[in-house]
Amino acid sequence: MKKKIAILGSTGSIGKSTLEIIKKDKKNFEVVLISGNNNYKEIVKQAKEFNAKNIQVNENYIKKVKNIIKKKTKVFSNKTNLKHILKGKVDYIMCAISGLAGLKLTLDSIKFSKKIGIANKESIICGWSLINKELKKHKTQFIPIDSEHFSIWELTQKHKNHEIDQIILTASGGPFLNKKISDLKKVKSKDAIKHPNWKMGKKISVNSATLMNKFFEILEAYRMFDFDLNKYSILIHPQSYVHAIVKFKNGLTKILLHDTDMKIPISNSIYDFQVKNIKTKKISNKILNQLSFLKVDKKRFPSIKLIKKISKKNSLYDTVLTSANEVLVELFLKNKISYNQILLYLNKVLNLKEFKKYIAKKPLSIREIYNIDKMVRLKTRNISVI
Repeated sequence: MKKKIAILGSTGSIGKSTLEIIKKDKKNFEVVLISGNNNYKEIVKQAKEFNAKNIQVNENYIKKVKNIIKKKTKVFSNKTNLKHILKGKVDYIMCAISGLAGLKLTLDSIKFSKKIGIANKESIICGWSLINKELKKHKTQFIPIDSEHFSIWELTQKHKNHEIDQIILTASGGPFLNKKISDLKKVKSKDAIKHPNWKMGKKISVNSATLMNKFFEILEAYRMFDFDLNKYSILIHPQSYVHAIVKFKNGLTKILLHDTDMKIPISNSIYDFQVKNIKTKKISNKILNQLSFLKVDKKRFPSIKLIKKISKKNSLYDTVLTSANEVLVELFLKNKISYNQILLYLNKVLNLKEFKKYIAKKPLSIREIYNIDKMVRLKTRNISVI
């Protein structure tokens, strides 16, 4: 029997990688839904190639899509609730819609899937308490897709907090790892988006340059897994080959490594770690001898100091953190603020009394999270753009 699969955010890098995996094994999959936003031409192309039963696009393009798509494929607005599209549970849903906008669809999709892969940091960080509640309610299996969290999940599945001594996430160091700290104030957005190892979007590339991505990954891991915050640390690993290192209290240390290809965690999540021929480089002395690990320089990456601001439980302050940073990265990409001003203004926003009160407030609904998001975005723009 074919596995029924849905991909939310099929036109992004994670969505495309998921479809590339399915393409090699079409006989075993039925694509019941693909969704995107403005890239309707890509959606149509994907729908034709994979005989998708349903597609979701920005409502402004529905008429255009209906005119060129096969009649057997149903076309919906990307605002349409999944209960009007999916009948019963599918085998796997990939949630790869970027930004906080993906939280609603992530929550909606849990009840319609036996297994869900989430590749959306903002959803997990801001709404983990809501997501976890739904996962338990609908008995849906969850697998994190981000390479670091996938690695932690794989290494620690059968272990409890008291068995683990240390969990290390690795960071490439981004494009400015060897640049003079004094020169960072001059760097341009076009330089910050040139990640040395991964093909990523502009926003995540900037977060990699500032190391904010690792701060968010620790926050994300702390929400997802039942391990103490003080067990987490970061090492700079320029080759991006090792993704997580876990030291256990029995004296053993386990390392998970793989090539810089997101199809590896995606494929393993879909196939339940069954043997599949994924093309990777052979492990050789040359590769192993090139691996290096460096301590994080807090002067170069002051964002690492924000770890002390992480609250013990999922709170609305998590939304303040993600939303403010996202706005500032957007402003930097538009050359409205400088590279060094990203963290400068972020700290200003985080220290505002009107937002610090949310540290102790647990999110009770998605509406609450979205309301805080709007407030923070407006305030951040007002503070940072004169």
